Amino acid sequence: MNYQDILDQQRRYFHSNVTRDLNWRTTQLQQIKAMVINHEAEILHALEKDLGKPEQESWITEVSYVTGDVDHTIKHLKKWAKPRKVKTPVVAQPGSSYIVPEPVGSVLIMGAWNYPLQLVLAPLVAVIAAGNCAIIKPSEMAENTSRLLATIIPLYLDKQAVTVVEGGIEESTQLLDLNFDHIMYTGNGNVGRIVMCAAAKHLTPVTLELGGKSPVYIDQSANMKITAQRLAWGKWMNAGQTCIAPDYILTHKYMVKPLVDALTKELKAMYGDNPQLSKSYGRIINPRHTERLTSYLDSGEIVLGGNYSIEDCYIEPTVVVNPELDSKLMTEEIFGPILPIVCVEDFASAKQFVLERDKPLSAYIFTKDNEQKQQWQQEISAGSQCINDVVMFNAVPDLPFGGTGPSGIGQYSGKSGFENFSHLKSVLKRPFMADLPVRFAPYKDWKLNFLKKIR
Repeated sequence: MNYQDILDQQRRYFHSNVTRDLNWRTTQLQQIKAMVINHEAEILHALEKDLGKPEQESWITEVSYVTGDVDHTIKHLKKWAKPRKVKTPVVAQPGSSYIVPEPVGSVLIMGAWNYPLQLVLAPLVAVIAAGNCAIIKPSEMAENTSRLLATIIPLYLDKQAVTVVEGGIEESTQLLDLNFDHIMYTGNGNVGRIVMCAAAKHLTPVTLELGGKSPVYIDQSANMKITAQRLAWGKWMNAGQTCIAPDYILTHKYMVKPLVDALTKELKAMYGDNPQLSKSYGRIINPRHTERLTSYLDSGEIVLGGNYSIEDCYIEPTVVVNPELDSKLMTEEIFGPILPIVCVEDFASAKQFVLERDKPLSAYIFTKDNEQKQQWQQEISAGSQCINDVVMFNAVPDLPFGGTGPSGIGQYSGKSGFENFSHLKSVLKRPFMADLPVRFAPYKDWKLNFLKKIR
């Protein structure tokens, strides 16, 4: 497969203006939804084979996420795509000024393995809504989902506008050598740096959805049962392989035991006495990542869980107290079902702990204290925040999703996704009417004084 030829063909198709048409965009979006609905059973089976995902979890986080995204986008697309009038100053009168969203061209979408359907199709919804073409590179680590997408996408979407490329590092490297109009990558920071360096050769804009260590602060006023229930769901969904999952907890020493007791109770309610036998608990993507995660268990005291099977790609929901702060458990994104608890003296210490580290993709706080909520919101920089919950901001289609600093560049979801893959072009339109003479040379004092007055 000659990737340059594919990109050249997409460019020709893009310049035919077919993809600019809102009817074409809407039809393609409807086809994405139809594809997901018609092949739901196959999608759920592929996700189960790749990650051991329970059917309900896959439906909530992958299938319905994409179909809901399509519905929201179609509902608002005409409004998003309209020219937006802005005020025209006196010096440019008579005239009208407006912003025109226009598509950028061909976009490379590089998906991730942890949500291998959502993290390909949700960006594609935004790319298509903005009127672009796309080359999609699913993650080879989720091989069953990748193969399924490569099979069904050509059956539903315009083949001249959307192409799926399967493969690994070699194929990704070849694609990154090309001069795309935008690159969207979801994954880890190390590969994100490679993508950004490759894009720099062509001055290609990038959207990088990376990750990081998302903190949770819990104070004594929090409702412990609700806190533990929401934490357990958000942390151990997809066996902890969620970029916005809680990565570590900051709390007071005297709260550790009641928190662990509450988590133990909630985990038993969700996954039973043996999560390895539960149909509601997933698996690690492969043995290599399972081994990586088990190597983290040497740091701190395991107070809950700790059992694992490399062969089954299984790690029990695990809680570790007082981990060594210079260990991999506390310096690298965990991306698995291990939850460290770090003891802090007070709220100020918790804030300082977070501020001394890289800006995270998400940040969470559980408290009834309104002043603490406000300070956390104002002082903790993160891609997104939840107050008294985790992960759920991702269920709000009008909230942009993306990181800040090392946790990512750019945003998508809803209108922000449409704008991310558009160029917001500035336009001033004027009639053939005589201009004010103050605009032109020769320059005079009276002209300058006049301009200062009308400024």
